[in-house]
Amino acid sequence: MSEAPPASSALTDLAGHIMGGAAGLVASHAVAFDELTMTAHADTIIPLLTFLRDDPRCLFTTLVDICGVDYPSRPKRFDLVYHLLSMRKNQRIRIKIELDEETPAPSASGVFPVADWYEREAFDMYGILFSGHPDLRRLLTDYGFEGYPLRKEFPLTGYVEVRYDPEQERVVYEPVKLTAAYRNFDFLSPWEGMQSVIPGDEKAMKG
Repeated sequence: MSEAPPASSALTDLAGHIMGGAAGLVASHAVAFDELTMTAHADTIIPLLTFLRDDPRCLFTTLVDICGVDYPSRPKRFDLVYHLLSMRKNQRIRIKIELDEETPAPSASGVFPVADWYEREAFDMYGILFSGHPDLRRLLTDYGFEGYPLRKEFPLTGYVEVRYDPEQERVVYEPVKLTAAYRNFDFLSPWEGMQSVIPGDEKAMKG
């Protein structure tokens, strides 16, 4: 009984097929850790996604996710990453494009309707823009939220905190109060105000 070829070999063959069939749509590709990653440009991503979905050798008919990655030191600070799955071929592929803060990526919702919410999430978390999106607005944060939580410069604590005010009978926003930052921690006791000698230690010190 012959053994199946390694996954990396199959992905290399798939990459060669895509590079030939989608000539000019892919900038580069790499196979590492049994994963195929391709880089493209924003203006070619829609025809590339369409090819990957419809080509009989590919059949990547499932868009698993669209996510962002922030590299603030780069002129094009964002990577927009598409993860596709071919259930017929049992293969996966990753597509990356680079974007700056002002240039929108074309919406993929016309190719994969599920991209609607994925792109709204990328807009909400990173501020990545999409042209041709049917309803580009925030998805996870509240109305009136300022900033983009997954950008590197956004503080881990955020800028405001939310609580319910029983007197006003509504949710109110207040500046974040980090009271723990002003506590006297000695790294020996979890209680505030403890000194370097914990009660009871005197016995050990006398011994």
